Amino acid sequence: ANAGVDKIEAIFVGCMTGGMFTQQEHIGAMVADYLGMAPIPATRTESACASAGTAFRAGLMAVASGYHDVVMVGGVEKMTDVDGAGATTALAAASDREYEAFHGVTFPGLYAMMANAHMARYGTTREQLAMVSVKNHANGAKNPHGQYPFPVTLEQVIGSVGVADPLGVLDCSPITDGAAAAILCPLDKAAGLSRFAPIRVTGSGQATDTLALHQRKDLTAIESAAVAAQAAYGMAGIGPSDIDCAEVHDCFTIAEIMVMEALGFCEKGMGGKAVEAGETQLDGRIPINTSGGLKSKGHPVGATGVAQIVECVKQLRGEAGDRQIANAKRALAQNMGGTGASSTVHILE
Repeated sequence: ANAGVDKIEAIFVGCMTGGMFTQQEHIGAMVADYLGMAPIPATRTESACASAGTAFRAGLMAVASGYHDVVMVGGVEKMTDVDGAGATTALAAASDREYEAFHGVTFPGLYAMMANAHMARYGTTREQLAMVSVKNHANGAKNPHGQYPFPVTLEQVIGSVGVADPLGVLDCSPITDGAAAAILCPLDKAAGLSRFAPIRVTGSGQATDTLALHQRKDLTAIESAAVAAQAAYGMAGIGPSDIDCAEVHDCFTIAEIMVMEALGFCEKGMGGKAVEAGETQLDGRIPINTSGGLKSKGHPVGATGVAQIVECVKQLRGEAGDRQIANAKRALAQNMGGTGASSTVHILE
C-alpha cells in the first residue's frame, strides 16, 4: 500500500528459526500463501539475526540481474510463544552449537567477553556502554513502533539487573515479535509505480567470519562488518564520511560501539569516546540508530535487517517525525548474525 504496488513477481523473506520459536518452517511458502500471491516464487533466507539483511540482498540481486522487476523483501520472527529458556535455546542456534552453546555460553556471555576485551585494550568504560542504551532509548521514545519507547537514565542502565558482566539487562536487546517488508524494482520503473521519489540502493556488501568467537583473531573487532562495509562503500563510490545516518546492529551496547569502528565512523578503539562526545546522537556528526535500534525499537531477529532499511527510507524521505535528522541524503544499514559470523551492509540514497 505504501509503495503503490499490487503485483509482485517474487518474495524473499528472512526468518532465523521459526521452527524453534513457533514450530513453523517453510516460511516462504507460508508468506506467499497467506498473501494470496501463490504461485509466484517465495524463498526464505536464514543467516541468524542477519536473515532479513540477506533477504534484502537476495531480492536486490534478483532485480539487478534482470531476472525479476518487482519483488518484495522482508523478514519475520515471533519469539514470544516460548518462555525465556526456550528463547535462549533458540537464539543459541546462531552460535557454534557444539563448541559454545553445548558448554552453556549464551549470547550475553559472548558479547560480555567482547566488551571486557574492548574495555581492557582501549579503555572503553561501563558508562560509555550505558550511554549507547540511553541514546537509543531517547530515540526510541520518539518511535511509534518501538517496543520499549521510553527514556532511561545512565544510572538506570548501570544499575540494571546483571546478565553477564559488564552487561545488564538494559544493555541487551529484548525478545520481540515483529515483521518488516519493502518493495524493490529497477530505478527506471520506480517513478511509474510509486508516488514517492525513489530511494536508490547504491551499495551492498556481505561477509562472514568464524562461527565461534574463540576462533577470531581479535575479540575486539567485527571483521565481517568491516569487509561488508568496504564492499558496499566501493560499490557506492563513497566513504564513511559521506553517510548521514546509520542503523546498526546493537543487539548489545558493546555491539554498536564495535560496529561503529568496523564501519569507519571512528578510529579503532574510539567508539566509546565517540558515543560519550555525543557524535552519534540525532544532532551529532553521525546519528546512529535513530529508530531506537534493536535496544529500544525491538529485535525480532529474522525481521531486523529490513526494519533497519525502513528507518533509513523514512529518514531519506523526511518522514521520521520527531527523530528526523537534518538533510539526510545517504543512509547505511548494517545487520549481523551471531557475534558477527555474518554481516550485511546496504547504502541507500
